[in-house]
Amino acid sequence: MNMAKLDEKRKRALLNAALKEFTAKGYDEASTNVIAKDAKISKALMFHYVGNKQELFLFLYDYFEDILAKEYYGKINLQEKDLFNRLKDSYLLQIDLIKQYPWILAFDNLSVESASAEINKRIQQTDRQKKVSECFQLFDGIDLSKFRTDLDIEKCKQFILWSNIGFTNQILADLKNQDGQHLNEEKIISTLDGYFEELRKIFYLSGEEP
Repeated sequence: MNMAKLDEKRKRALLNAALKEFTAKGYDEASTNVIAKDAKISKALMFHYVGNKQELFLFLYDYFEDILAKEYYGKINLQEKDLFNRLKDSYLLQIDLIKQYPWILAFDNLSVESASAEINKRIQQTDRQKKVSECFQLFDGIDLSKFRTDLDIEKCKQFILWSNIGFTNQILADLKNQDGQHLNEEKIISTLDGYFEELRKIFYLSGEEP
């Protein structure tokens, strides 16, 4: 694997082209011809840097697991005690990643079984429980005094997590429909603010402000 020898611009183009193709079609159906074409690189030169299709996929999988760990989970502001402020901060981190790699979040959830035992083994080795745990760290140390006293807080956390996942999936669906282009950051943040305002009304004590 000679990916480190690629200049940053060409490397980013290749990574994004591969992310898009693997996410859209899964490993088996993904076309290296399409990846090379989208990356504006010859197939021969691409394989000079990545070896083969399997090596490319495995490199992507590890590379973006590391990116998410460092640039998303590792940067969530756990000092922010208001849950909805913390969730908004987490979305801003996701948006920053999507602007660089539009298909990163969809690729992270890729779980379609392939004909390659090596690919299946790598995906199965990813600790899905760890990912759930990382999602729930969004709720660590939050100010529970803001919540209505008649609510089951643990169930509320689950409801809010489902809402969070649903909104993320909607962003990804919109990106897919737009072929990964034209992320409307302002609209997303405005919509988020509206959702969080309503969620505060549902879960927080009357008069609690952001």
